[in-house]
Amino acid sequence: MLAALYEKPHKLSVLKKEIPRLMKDEVLIKVDACGVCGTDLHIVEGRSRSTPPVVLGHEFNGTIYDSGGTNGSFAEGQRVAIDPNISCNTCYYCRRGLMHLCENLKAVGVDIDGGMAEFCAVPARQLYPLPHDLTPEQSVFIEPVSCIIHGIDRARVSVGDTAVIIGGGTIGLMMLSLLRNAGASKIVLIEPVAFKRDIAEKLGADVALNPLRDNVHEAIFDLTRVGADLVFECAGTSATAKQSLEYVRRGGIVEFFGVCPIGETIPVEPNNIFVNELTIMGSFINPHTFSRAIHVLSSGIVEIDKLVIHTYKLENIHAAMKSMREGETIKNIVFT
Repeated sequence: MLAALYEKPHKLSVLKKEIPRLMKDEVLIKVDACGVCGTDLHIVEGRSRSTPPVVLGHEFNGTIYDSGGTNGSFAEGQRVAIDPNISCNTCYYCRRGLMHLCENLKAVGVDIDGGMAEFCAVPARQLYPLPHDLTPEQSVFIEPVSCIIHGIDRARVSVGDTAVIIGGGTIGLMMLSLLRNAGASKIVLIEPVAFKRDIAEKLGADVALNPLRDNVHEAIFDLTRVGADLVFECAGTSATAKQSLEYVRRGGIVEFFGVCPIGETIPVEPNNIFVNELTIMGSFINPHTFSRAIHVLSSGIVEIDKLVIHTYKLENIHAAMKSMREGETIKNIVFT
């Protein structure tokens, strides 16, 4: 089979591999579609952890080719999505219900061969059946939407809240749609790329600001008077992480959702957090939200058709990566 194998930083090879042999409780998936995520770019660039050599791809769906480990709960020919995050179920965090903080967490497409291949072997317990109305292209978004749902849960969004989103990529734009659906009254999106701001306005942003041209701080306080109730950092840079603390009101919440490079730091004034009773939190992956994401996408709450999506054959993965890196698209999808 053809696969995109990450071997070491800056080395991603498209090559032939043997079709995986199933271990106990595993299922063989014929991959239908796999999304290219910012995390994939970070892994290839050496800015995010992984366990190479490994076939990339954690946003994927497919058809069951061999139902070996399903014990009859799934059938060959059935379309499924795969939750890539595998917890051990026995460590301290798992036994506290915090599966996403598992001490032995492994991820398909990061630590275990993933969906940028013609076939992928995954534990049967990671499978979710797909409704007939979700296409392979739409189903690619299940994993990122499941992560966003967790982020919105953690931020305790209330009807009438004002929100700022920093970054208008895949995550920021889908976060916008879900925040609007959750009842946010005013949403500001900050993004330097014009076509992404245009999409944000079509998705319901009250204001879409260009940080290279606009006075962002002034615009936010003009709209909210006191600062935003919620600020979601979705760009994943130390500069935007620092800025997020400047846009929140007293008693507000700042959520770091974007993935900053490991080791980067920002200056924080503890007295500012103390006096203003700020809540600063992270949001990591997708505990218990995968099935909700399927329902969200099936309902049309997230308007995938308004995003700029490009498709590639697997053998053209380098072109897909380049397009994502240069910001020419909202989401790239590879097909085998």
